[in-house]
Formats: sequence, C-alpha cells, structure tokens
Amino acid sequence: MQAAIRAVNLFKSYPGKPPVEAVRGIDLEVLEGECFGLLGPNGAGKTTTMEMLEGLLEPSSGTIEILSHHWGRDDTTIRSLIGISLQETRLSDRLTVRETVDLFRSFYPKPTSTDAAIATVSLEEKVNTYVEKLSGGQLQRLAIATAIVGDPKILFLDEPTTGLDPQSRRQLWDVIRAYQSQGRTILLTTHYMDEAERLCDRVAVVDHGKTIAIGTPSDLIRQYGGEHVVEFNTAPASPPLDIPALSQLHGVDSCRMTDAGYLLVVREPHVAISSLFEYCQQNGQSLSQLTTRQSTLEDVFIALTGRHLRDGNVSEDIKAAS
Repeated sequence: MQAAIRAVNLFKSYPGKPPVEAVRGIDLEVLEGECFGLLGPNGAGKTTTMEMLEGLLEPSSGTIEILSHHWGRDDTTIRSLIGISLQETRLSDRLTVRETVDLFRSFYPKPTSTDAAIATVSLEEKVNTYVEKLSGGQLQRLAIATAIVGDPKILFLDEPTTGLDPQSRRQLWDVIRAYQSQGRTILLTTHYMDEAERLCDRVAVVDHGKTIAIGTPSDLIRQYGGEHVVEFNTAPASPPLDIPALSQLHGVDSCRMTDAGYLLVVREPHVAISSLFEYCQQNGQSLSQLTTRQSTLEDVFIALTGRHLRDGNVSEDIKAAS
C-alpha cells in the first residue's frame, strides 16, 4: 500500500525563555486505507502534530507529504483531499443541520451530497433541527458530517468521542468504521484505549514530542504489556510490599503500585499467583482481593510513559506557554 501521510523528522518549537519544544523529531507513515491512532498524555505533542499534518501549523523543520503532495506548495490540492474534525468544532447555533453541512459542502470542488453526508452519520431525522438543539453526541456526528461532505481521501479526527456517553461513542465508532470500509484513510487521536484497540489498525505512542512506539495494538501489547495482568491488594493496615521482591517472583515480568493496590505483569498467571501466595505467606501478609485479566493498551501506555493518559493538567495547546 502507498503512504497516505508521511512525516519525516518533524519539529515544532515556540519562542520563549527557554523555547518550548512541542514536537521533537517525529517520524510517521500512515498507509492508504488505514485507521491510525496517535496516543499520548496531555502535553505530549499529539494535537500539535495533527495540526501540522492538517496544514494548520507550519513545522519548524521536517517534511510532510499528504498523498505525495507537500504543504506550502500544493495547499489547495491537499485541502481538497482531507477532512478535519477538531477537538472542539464551533458551529453556528442558528443554522440547521442541513444548512451547516451545505455550508461546508460549498468549500470543496467535488463534494458528496449533503444528504449522503447526513445519512452517513445517521442524522436524517435532525436535518431541520437547529444546531443549538442538538445533543452532545449529535453535535459530534454533525462535526464529522462537515468533515466528510467534501468526500476526502484522508479524515483527521482529534479526540472525536471525548465527553460522549457510551452509546454515542459506539455510534461514532460505527461511522468511523463505515468510512474506512470505503478505502479511506483515518488518523485519529484518542484518550480511550478501548477505542484505539477497536478502531485502529496501528497506533503510535507519543510522549515529550517524540514517537516512542509504533505497531498494531496486539503487537504492542505482546511487546510491552505482557500477556496477562494480576491485580491485587493486601489487607487493610498491612505494611507495603517490596516491589523489587515481587518483580523477582517466578512467572512475574514486572510489578508496580497502582491507585487500587499492586499490579503484576506475568507470563503464566497460575505460576505467578502461586508464587505470590507463597511470598505473602512467608511475609505474614494476606490478600484482600485479586483479579486477573488480559493486558491492554492502557498497560502498554503506562509501561512506556509511566503515567496514565489523563494524568496532569498540562494543556495540549502548548502555544499558550509561549
């Protein structure tokens, strides 16, 4: 497959004392027909990277190709090939759904029909409803309708389901899957690991402005997350357990503390659990709870970055720091 998006040695910095380096040498290749996810904590550089790929920001250095075209040289052509749904899309409250999609449709040389775009996001019953009367999920679907009405080859979605209820999220997942099934390319950012696992063919983990891992969700889980996770806690008022000692137990790859207690990454759960019970018995400890599960992308993320996706209050808009 051909590359739909290619970024080479991408940097973005802002003036300051010291300068703010939002992106520090990202290399990225997204193939045609692929759903590709950018994952990272707040302030990692995801949105800055997306905005450079979308042509909204000019990189400090590096090259970007969009379907073999270059920003700064082929801007008009690229804009006709992409659709963008930002983190927050502000639409006019006093326009109806149809009027809103019609407006965005007029921006493109070869758009799809307004009715087709509205049907794709299942808003047919709301075509004459004013924007101000839509629910949060309906607004998100309308934002995607404005992004796809130009019939783009590449769709950029920046946290498309943030703040939505579970039903609305899954409705948007169906929209994204349906659009990709037409052979279109999708690049999305998300803070939901289940979303990335379900939708993305490949993902890149970004932290401190750099790409630190790229692969399919299953490959990254096998490589960084281990096969299984054992989570447990000790009885109330028990002294803390020795993390290095737990990491050395038979069948255990690593151990760390969590908000709920302790987490072991293990190869063979039955071996690791037996070793854990023996260790606790020898050290006069008793377990208050224990669960096992398959490793997830969340585990991979924490293993790579040492923090949860929602940790901290650092703004994605690093420009404000300058």
